[in-house]
Amino acid sequence: MTLDDESAPKAFAFDNTYARELAGTYVPWKPVAVPNPRLLFLNRELGLELGLDAESLDGDALVPLFAGNVVPEGAEPLAQAYAGHQFGMFSPQLGDGRALLLGEVVDRFGRRRDIAFKGSGRTPFARGGDGKAAVGPMLREALIGEWMHAAGIPSTRALAVVATGEPVYREEPLPGAVLTRVASSHLRVGTLQFFAARGERDVLRRLVDYAIARHDPQLADAPEAERYVGLLHAVAVRQARLVAQWMNVGFIHGVMNTDNMTLSGETIDYGPCAFLEAYDPATVFSSIDEGGRYAYENQPSIARWNLARLAETLVMLIADPDDEAAVKQAVARLTEPIDAFPRLYEAAWREGQRAKLGLLSSEHADAAALADDWLALLQAQRVDFTLAWRRLADAAEGDEAPLRALFGDRAVLDAWIVRWRELCGPGNDVERAQRMRCVNPWLIPRNHRVEEALSAASRNDDLAVFDDLLAALRKPFDESMAAARYAQPAPPETTAAYRTFCGT
Repeated sequence: MTLDDESAPKAFAFDNTYARELAGTYVPWKPVAVPNPRLLFLNRELGLELGLDAESLDGDALVPLFAGNVVPEGAEPLAQAYAGHQFGMFSPQLGDGRALLLGEVVDRFGRRRDIAFKGSGRTPFARGGDGKAAVGPMLREALIGEWMHAAGIPSTRALAVVATGEPVYREEPLPGAVLTRVASSHLRVGTLQFFAARGERDVLRRLVDYAIARHDPQLADAPEAERYVGLLHAVAVRQARLVAQWMNVGFIHGVMNTDNMTLSGETIDYGPCAFLEAYDPATVFSSIDEGGRYAYENQPSIARWNLARLAETLVMLIADPDDEAAVKQAVARLTEPIDAFPRLYEAAWREGQRAKLGLLSSEHADAAALADDWLALLQAQRVDFTLAWRRLADAAEGDEAPLRALFGDRAVLDAWIVRWRELCGPGNDVERAQRMRCVNPWLIPRNHRVEEALSAASRNDDLAVFDDLLAALRKPFDESMAAARYAQPAPPETTAAYRTFCGT
């Protein structure tokens, strides 16, 4: 059992609006104590943002808290209810089977943040699972989330990872761990689906109004129909921008179920995620995605599909379900943001591509064709996605040799470069190259390097490989000789055989 007494530390200044305002949408629950907690990762910068004092971050005082052995003063741990479409099939009850929302804090910048556990033991939503997590997948959350943050992509982040001192059993025994995760909120499309599927209209309304107050307060005083259509539009805009950013760095989420799409527009759940190397839009790495539903190229359309599921939950808030004409009108109104999504995504994606190409103006009529032909060239010659974009910045500065070395058929590349230079027009080439290097990362979490670090930590209790990789990934745009080994892609045969796993 957990400790919850007068000795519990006051680590955070909790203000738990979810627990206070949304009774009936969660189950109060406590984390399960672990036998031998040991700190593996601590995000000191994030801790300071959240109001933790430097002294506590420099010692071991917080380890029992991050392990779940001590419930801090002011926390109100709870398991959130949610449903979800998983690979297109609806599951009416999922929920936090191995996670708990400890509470919320307002950080030093005035932002409300959730603090939650993952791997803290079984809850009523566990559905037969053990409620635990392994060291490898929890350290993956830290690595990928920190890279995303450094790259400017909205993401949940790991505050801490603590080894539990006990095994978890998957295909084999693995060392256990608890992740402390920070998010703008853990509100998901699936959160609304849970109550809509049960026809709990009043609870759903409270939940949606809470989401609006938290993420889109400018809509709070609008009439109901405008308020709920406005929320859908706002989520569509955030998701369009997020998925465009994923696509422009070659990120493959791997499990875009509706319970993994946040209303806040943050990336959540780094289970079977991976990154492109040789550019191929049909790339799938997830072992459970046998049909390629969540392939790299499908991510925009899946995002739209998920948004349509969100729209379905809002119909009953706009129209009386027994009034056929009103329902039809509500569906029409809610369809508008769904139909707008491809345009929103295209605009965000193209804006990112223009920046990656080094183009200043958004008015280049030929920029889209130039970008499409560049990607076709990368695909035809199996060129590494990340290095190609990065070496294009060298070419902008006049050094084409690193870029040309990536291509087998250089004549085709040369023809494309002529078009690109014409579109760039006159300007300061050094400044153009510098701009491009600020949006084209040199380092991504290379799949084989991530696995190398996680294997060393999990199998050999060696965190040095993880720490070195993390330090490099926190500076994704900075080239250095010290981090050069992290920039190189894996051998093609390694990537061809690579598979990722959910970790549950």
